[in-house]
Parts: sequence; structure tokens; C-alpha cells
Amino acid sequence: MTKHLEIGRIGEDIACRYLINKGFSVLERNYRKNWGEIDIIASKEGVTHFVEVKSVSCENIGIISQETSSHRPEDNAHPEKLKRLARTVSTYLSEKNLTEGDWTFDVLTVHVDQNSKRAKVSLIDNVIL
Repeated sequence: MTKHLEIGRIGEDIACRYLINKGFSVLERNYRKNWGEIDIIASKEGVTHFVEVKSVSCENIGIISQETSSHRPEDNAHPEKLKRLARTVSTYLSEKNLTEGDWTFDVLTVHVDQNSKRAKVSLIDNVIL
């Protein structure tokens, strides 16, 4: 497994633990269609959350903040990616007959420091697709 894929897997594992600790139920991971993938589908208080996880490895997590980091993982959620995600969300809702329910798209960022085995997690909720 490449380092990039390993960081992504670690970030998704951390994201799932974070969501569960915040009261979410994780329904699915890595929901895939030919045109896109949703990293995590979770539910909380009757709302379905489609979560895109963006992870980055950092040497010193303590000095990184969303405002000063040159490695902002949320920047990887570019317009073309969001367009594919919108189509994938629509497909999931249709397949599960959830077209009438409330849902939101969220981006969860994970800054991973593999040396200290620590991570900084931020949830950006209700992103417009």
C-alpha cells in the first residue's frame, strides 16, 4: 500500500471513530459507483450525512491550524469532485428510497502525525454540492 493510500485509510478510520464519539451511526464506508465514491455515510438524529474525508500527513500536528497550514486537505474537495459526489449522493438516496428524508454533505479533515500517533480532526458540515 502506498503511503498516500495508507494515510487515507488511517484518516477514514479516525473519521469513523470521531463520528461515533459524536453520536453518529456509521451506515456505510466507501460506497462506490462508476462515477464516484462516498467515504462515509452516517446518520444522526434522523439526518443522513454523506461525509468526504480529506486526510494529510503532518510532521508536527501541534503547529498546524486550518488558517495557517499550506496543506489544507479540504482544498482537495474541488468543484469536479463535488459534482461527482452530488451524483453519487443522488444515486444512494434513490437506491435506499430516502428521497424524502433530510440529508447533508459534510467534509471531515484529518491531519495525521504518524510520529506521535495523534490526529487533529475538523468537521465542516452542510457543504453545498
